[in-house]
Amino acid sequence: MAVVEELIRKEPDGTVSFGNHVLKDKAKLEDFEHCGDLYKVKTYKTMTRLERNGMFAYESVPGTSVFHFKETADEISFKVEGDEDAQITVGLEEDTAYEVFVNGQSIGKMKTNLSGKLNISALLAQAGEVSVTITK
Repeated sequence: MAVVEELIRKEPDGTVSFGNHVLKDKAKLEDFEHCGDLYKVKTYKTMTRLERNGMFAYESVPGTSVFHFKETADEISFKVEGDEDAQITVGLEEDTAYEVFVNGQSIGKMKTNLSGKLNISALLAQAGEVSVTITK
């Protein structure tokens, strides 16, 4: 399984990768600049969390490693790995419907709550890398 040893990094395609789900102790990195935004990541075996410009962007329980995380006005996409199945929460627009795709297959439409959070269960144990796309 792959991890992001440096906790967060810029990818050549303009995306970011973050998280290290094998760390036993909490690690964090603040004020990581990418494309004019400041990122903060906290990660370890039991949790991974990403904030962009002080706002919630991503969290998983237990911890995950996330690759090629990209967010546009209408879509979030990323690849995720972990040792165990994970509950993933992403920050989106509040009270809005989104369609969620896992490995290219639609798992249905879901609506965010009043704080704009959307929860997804990801079957990661023994799966290797799983791709997730969330579209408006």
